[in-house]
Amino acid sequence: MKITALLVLKCQPEGSDPVILANASDVSHFGYFQRSSVKEFIVFVGRTVAKRTPPGQRQSVQHEEYKVHAYNRNGLIALGFMDDHYPVRSSFSLLNQVLDEYQKNFGDSWRSAQADSAQPWPYLNDALAKFQDPAEADKLMKIQRELDETKIILHKTIDSVLARGEKLDSLVEKSSDLSAASQELQYCDCWKFVEIERFGGSSMLKEDLNLILLVNLNDIIYYS
Repeated sequence: MKITALLVLKCQPEGSDPVILANASDVSHFGYFQRSSVKEFIVFVGRTVAKRTPPGQRQSVQHEEYKVHAYNRNGLIALGFMDDHYPVRSSFSLLNQVLDEYQKNFGDSWRSAQADSAQPWPYLNDALAKFQDPAEADKLMKIQRELDETKIILHKTIDSVLARGEKLDSLVEKSSDLSAASQELQYCDCWKFVEIERFGGSSMLKEDLNLILLVNLNDIIYYS
């Protein structure tokens, strides 16, 4: 089980890109020359998913053994990049805790943020290390009863999160989060399905898609 990154973002109005308020990642399990590109794609994917997570929604974007979990609490968003073995409810317990701690430390100051923050937030780095063990997140679940009220968590591929007419390769080309070197990484069409799963129910939808893989790096967040 592995957590690769935790992020906190501010959702911008009128379709603007979310602002990154805090970012902690552990890319030590990637090759040395891959790490800068991995970090760039974490920011790019995180911003892409956050922008498309409506207020009040918890959703998971999945590809094979990897998931990006997102929770939008009234415009303040927490994201976690986990492998598929990390329990879903433990993931959202952690994201709930991250948002609680952020608001406890910074109050509503995030509402006026207009640019990404480069200032490290020690709590987020500590949480990234501590909650590599999902048992620690399980302890949070026993406290956070409101998560039991959550009935719908969506599992989607990245492409299904995009608005009609949006293409992932176009977003990659336009992104200021990605260097030219990262944008030149090889693409392939390996993502094959969308899966929407409702907790508390049996509704499930699958359909064939022809999706573009973000990167071709060993064991990165969306690797096939």
